[in-house]
Amino acid sequence: MRHRNKVPKLSMDRSRRRSVLAGQAKALIVHGKVDTTTARAEATQQVVERLVTWARRGDQAGQRRAFAILQDKEATAKLFTEIGERYRDRDGGYTRLLKLGPRRGDGAEIARLTWV
Repeated sequence: MRHRNKVPKLSMDRSRRRSVLAGQAKALIVHGKVDTTTARAEATQQVVERLVTWARRGDQAGQRRAFAILQDKEATAKLFTEIGERYRDRDGGYTRLLKLGPRRGDGAEIARLTWV
């Protein structure tokens, strides 16, 4: 049963979905934008918003939680030093989702996830 589970399944099992979302979150932190399908972008947006909230607090427990998701020391360091400081005074809504239209190959709706 899916009671109270907010993240869409994205036609993947749990381990693959976590890996894909963590990879996209890491790419957004490192490169500043991610182009993907709309469903994946919305799911990634939820993960990234939570990571930035932990980074705003700046405590060690938040760093450990973020590293458990990202599995990358450089991305975690950038999240807590640059991105967490940039959004220190913002209460939420750290990312923006721009719809780009259908993908040429299969017609899937594409969206770009960027920082506000």
